[in-house]
Amino acid sequence: MTTLLDSLRQYTTVVADTGDFEAMKAFKPTDATTNPSLILNAVQQPAYQHLLVETIKQHPNANAAELNDALLVAFGKAILDIVPGRVSTEIDARLSFDTQASIERARYIIQQYEQAGIDRSRVLIKLASTWEGIQAAKQLQNEGIQCNLTLLFCLAQAIACAQAKVTLISPFVGRIYDWYKKQAGTSWDEAAHAGVNDPGVKSVRQIYDYFKAYDVKTEIMGASFRNTGQILALAGCDLLTISPGLLSELANTQGEVTKHLDATQSKHAAPEWQASNEIVFRTDLNADAMATEKLAEGIRFFIRDAIALDQLIAQTKARV
Repeated sequence: MTTLLDSLRQYTTVVADTGDFEAMKAFKPTDATTNPSLILNAVQQPAYQHLLVETIKQHPNANAAELNDALLVAFGKAILDIVPGRVSTEIDARLSFDTQASIERARYIIQQYEQAGIDRSRVLIKLASTWEGIQAAKQLQNEGIQCNLTLLFCLAQAIACAQAKVTLISPFVGRIYDWYKKQAGTSWDEAAHAGVNDPGVKSVRQIYDYFKAYDVKTEIMGASFRNTGQILALAGCDLLTISPGLLSELANTQGEVTKHLDATQSKHAAPEWQASNEIVFRTDLNADAMATEKLAEGIRFFIRDAIALDQLIAQTKARV
């Protein structure tokens, strides 16, 4: 009997959503994703504090932003020694509404990777799926810099990303689930909203069906999972990025996974084609209370952790 994790790999590329190198070695994902929160958590662990100290010593004259990016690249380089594929490195969330600044930071990060001998084809620049972030990604893609658009909660965001021809999008599952569960309060029926009926799963499925029906090349990577049921309900998605805890649960459970997403089936029941421009994007996003609230909340939380990381770097620099 195979494990659920091995069975899942038949249909979907497994990605590790962590800054923990040991977890990557244990579960052997193809790619890895990071974000400010994950790096903040990792760098506070004794096993990874040397990376922070080494980064500060190697960049004695760097400002806060440069040190932050250098630390992200240091983690990214170490991750690429473990995984055979790509690593996603996130732009500072404080730039989520600044297209030009996001472009400049992305170019700087890619330059740091290339100076370290890492080809840009192994790096995905993560940006928030704001209109400004998507336009930054459009320009970066034209320059040969691959992008991963994160904090994505609705089809309007996904279609704008498709038109920008971004390499990959990360539609969130768990945070959508959280929103609907909170809205329902005591009337929430967990069993009725599990698996394929989970609101986050249904959102990713809608995006998947649209992209496959219209031959959109952008890869879809489901993200932000709360339980293995959400993961298994998206078997067949291009990629799924999974936390170490859920990877462990899948690896320690015997069973066969059923493929739920299939490009051929999506083409047979093609959803209606939708135009997209800035006005349509902002109007449709604004009309979706869940997506609007979760996007804003996600940016706030990433900014909070980016500030905390800045403070940790400054405190460590004062001691080095």
